[in-house]
Amino acid sequence: MSDADLRQSWPAPSRKRPIVIFGAGSIVSDAHLPAYAMGGYTIAGIHDPDMDKAARLAEANGTRALTLDQALSVEDAVFDLATPPAVHAEILARLPKGAPALIQKPMGADLTGATEVLKVCRARELQAVVNFQLRFAPMMVALKDAVDRGMLGRIVDVEMHGVLDTPWGLWKFLEGLPRIEITMHSIHYLDLIRHFLGDPTGVQAKTIGHPNHDVSQTRTSAILDYGDEVRCTLSVNHDWPFGRDHQVCELRVAGTEGAAWLQMGVNLDYPRGEPDRLRLKPKGGDWHEVDLTGAWFPHGFLGRMNNLQRAAGGEEPLIATVEDAWRTMALVEAAYESSAYPMTPLKDLP
Repeated sequence: MSDADLRQSWPAPSRKRPIVIFGAGSIVSDAHLPAYAMGGYTIAGIHDPDMDKAARLAEANGTRALTLDQALSVEDAVFDLATPPAVHAEILARLPKGAPALIQKPMGADLTGATEVLKVCRARELQAVVNFQLRFAPMMVALKDAVDRGMLGRIVDVEMHGVLDTPWGLWKFLEGLPRIEITMHSIHYLDLIRHFLGDPTGVQAKTIGHPNHDVSQTRTSAILDYGDEVRCTLSVNHDWPFGRDHQVCELRVAGTEGAAWLQMGVNLDYPRGEPDRLRLKPKGGDWHEVDLTGAWFPHGFLGRMNNLQRAAGGEEPLIATVEDAWRTMALVEAAYESSAYPMTPLKDLP
C-alpha cells in the first residue's frame, strides 16, 4: 500500500452540535477556535470568570460571552471545558445529565482530583472525554494506521525526546503549582504511548526544575516497563534557551520489520511552531517522508471534537474516555511517586 492510503484525519459528524466553551485562555484562541472554525462548527458562546476577557475573545470570533448560567443552559450543546483542573468537577457537576463533554487535560491536578472528575462524570452519565488531542494529530493517526496494518511489524522500541525552550509564562494559572512538567506536558506523550502499547507494568522517573526559574518541574526522564521485549523511554528538557540549534521534539518508533520518526513541530516555536513531520521505513521499503495533510495544532483538536460529536450522535464509540484518561493519570501519578522515591545508591569503595 502507498502512503496515500494511510488515514490522517477524523470524519466529521453527520450533524454538528453547537459548542459552548468554558475558558478564554491562549489554548482556546490558538487551537480550539481555529480547529472548530476549520470544521464548520458553531460556537454558541464562551464563558470565563473574567467576562471582559471572554467578551474580547468572543467578539473576535463571531460569537458571544456567556454567564455561567447561560453557558449551562444552551440546549443540545457539546461542552468544551478548557479550564484549569481545579474547576473541572465543579462545572461537570452542573452540566445537563448525559451531555457530551470535552475536558482539558490534565483530568485533575493529581490522581485524587482525576478520581473526583471520574465519579462526577459517572454520576451525571456524561459522554465525557479528555482532550488528549495528540492521538488525533494527522501524523499520529497515520502512524497508528501503519502500525495496525503491520507495516512496522511488532513494536519493540519507543523513544520520546524533547529539548525545548517552552514559554511557561503563557499559562498564568500554572504559577505556584507543585506539579507541572509531567502533568501539563509529558502527559501527552505518556497518553500516546498507552495508545500504542497499552498500560506499562510500572515506571521509573525523575522530574526536576531548573535553577534559573521557579517553575516546579521542567525536565523529566522516565523508563516505562513493558517487559523484556519493548524498550520505552522519555526524556524532555524545556530549559534550552540557546537558540534553535539542537532543539528537538521527536518520537522514534521501531518495530521488528520497520520504523518511524516523527517531529512535533508546534513545540519547537510554540505557539507558532514548525511543521509536523512523519518519516516511515515500512516493511520491505526505504525511508521516506509522508506528505501530511495537517498538523497537531489545530487539526488534532478538530479530530478530537469530531470523535466526540460522532459518538454523541451514535456514529462511533468514544476514544480516550474519562475511564481511559484516568489510566493515563494513574501513569502520571506513578511517575511522580517514582520521582519522589530514592534511587538505588552507589556502593562505597571497599
